[in-house]
Amino acid sequence: MNYCESLTTYQRRKTHEVYIGNIPLGGDHPIRIQSMTSTSTADTGKTVEQCIRIIEAGGEYVRITIPTIKDAGHLAEIKKQLHARGYNYPLIADVHFNPKVAEQVTGIADKVRINPGNYVSAKKFNKFDYSDEEFQAELNKIKVNFLPLLEKCRATQTALRIGVNHGSLSDRIMSRHGDTPEGMAESAMEFLRICKNENFTDVVVSLKASNTQVLVKTNRLLAAKMNNESMTFPLHLGVTEAGEGEDGRIKSAVGIGALLTDGLGDTIRVSLTEDPEKEIPVARELVKYFTGKAGHAAIPPVTKNPIGPYGYRIRQTFQAGIIGSDHVPVVVTGLSSSSGSNYPDLQQAGWNYRDGRWKFTDQAADIIYLKNIPPHTDIPENKLILTDYAIREKINEPAKQIIPLLTTDEYKQVYKKLTGLKFLRLTLPELQGNLISIIKDDPLLALVIDPLTKNSLAEQRRFVIELMNTGCRCPVVFRCNYTEKTAELLRLKSAADLGALFLDGTGNGIWITNSLPDITPDIINHTAFGILQAARVRTTKTEYISCPSCGRTLFDLQKTTAMIRAKTHHLKGLKIGIMGCIVNGIGEMADADYGYVGAGPGKVSLYKSRRLIKRNIPEDQAVDELVNVIKASGDWQEPENQ
Repeated sequence: MNYCESLTTYQRRKTHEVYIGNIPLGGDHPIRIQSMTSTSTADTGKTVEQCIRIIEAGGEYVRITIPTIKDAGHLAEIKKQLHARGYNYPLIADVHFNPKVAEQVTGIADKVRINPGNYVSAKKFNKFDYSDEEFQAELNKIKVNFLPLLEKCRATQTALRIGVNHGSLSDRIMSRHGDTPEGMAESAMEFLRICKNENFTDVVVSLKASNTQVLVKTNRLLAAKMNNESMTFPLHLGVTEAGEGEDGRIKSAVGIGALLTDGLGDTIRVSLTEDPEKEIPVARELVKYFTGKAGHAAIPPVTKNPIGPYGYRIRQTFQAGIIGSDHVPVVVTGLSSSSGSNYPDLQQAGWNYRDGRWKFTDQAADIIYLKNIPPHTDIPENKLILTDYAIREKINEPAKQIIPLLTTDEYKQVYKKLTGLKFLRLTLPELQGNLISIIKDDPLLALVIDPLTKNSLAEQRRFVIELMNTGCRCPVVFRCNYTEKTAELLRLKSAADLGALFLDGTGNGIWITNSLPDITPDIINHTAFGILQAARVRTTKTEYISCPSCGRTLFDLQKTTAMIRAKTHHLKGLKIGIMGCIVNGIGEMADADYGYVGAGPGKVSLYKSRRLIKRNIPEDQAVDELVNVIKASGDWQEPENQ
């Protein structure tokens, strides 16, 4: 099965047109941008004002939660007020739990979003064994319950979004496929097959997860399944519960970027734990960046793809020093200079030399690239300094941790006499002739891949495919250079370009550079570590799986997330889910270690994984109780400064 048109040429997946109000998506239309209100739907005034802020920021669709049938009337009033003020933009009703609400809101909303989990009869999160007959009987029930909504949508010209979330699969699907990309894709396909058989095509489909590994593999698999069954339904993309600030932006760019680069996606939402209008500029930049790759310089096509696109498998490489094999991907950070006995500039890469001893932060670069080598050479065994070959040759008896970076011509001339670890800069056109036969037998060689085209992800992936198909096991460092003036743009673009390479298990190192001096090395260094964490290949800090808030939210998500972060940010490796309501509770924080979930007005329930630990705790006590739960489970450690 193929999930995209080409692995080396940027081109959108062919989908059919779906009208959502007066703004269509799919087909040849631009990738549309949307967000969701966080106000109570019953508060029409506040919701109208927030809709306007989303629209004026550039949002083309606005999604509003409809928890009850009564809220359908509130949506009608919101739409009326928006039109009266000149904002004739599509509104999308987000429906959970009650399919009857979805039927009620058709004709008012321009699109209705449902979750397949709303149409199952079996209790969730229990394990059942289904016979073939029982499996089919449940599927028949789904069709009976689902058809009335299709007919309502057809009669009122209302579009439909089928939205599956990681962790919200039915027991029936779980019994056959588990909580896997296959299960998520098949859950959506069951409903899409019904739509196709009923000749109802005004459907958009989404498969969302906070885990970018799951997100990307699932959407690729869904696209392949649709292609295999001649379906052209448009795709809605988003990393659900991405979080806030730098982390939320990097995680969103990694997940959404990995799919956009292969032409998947007709509308996107960046889900941040921030005011919804702040999501729009991030989404716009991602869309602008990828659509700008159209017409890039040609990259040789792939005839044999050894990378498994629907699962995670690490490329097998040599262990070249601290890079390759089973070692976590390394971070290379470049510094312009370093001088003096205390290594002052190295602190920007997380290296601190005090009183004759080294101390490293959790996000200390593994390798620092320097053109000026400091006088001290007592570099620890697990760290390296990389410098140009010509510079290293001028050093009298260089320490073994000072590693040469060679060009192709330099490597061909001296590779026979260089016995230690070395790095070779290569571009895809240079990977030809007898070079592969030389490098493939060098177990102490790491390759630094420099892209030449603006479709860097496809080009670097093509490079690795060539290595794999020719049996070359040298570890690789993916390097990309940017010319950005703001940290946010650098984070978005580098995460979008580099994330998928690590999601596919093809990278052993990351190296980000920026030609303009506006962005300091410490920002670049933290960005590289953020990308690796977002891709789930290296953990160096606490991860927060926090929802972006909506009208169902039962507490101030931004304030609460900040409070939880302040008390737990030092718990490296833990994943903490912060969910505004039970709808986004144990389902959407599927792989969190701990969960803080709104249970009712002023009440919070706490989870360890999916297991309820404490129910209905007063909100003013809940953050401290979360800390107590972590302590009782043995995962707490005191901050170093205490």
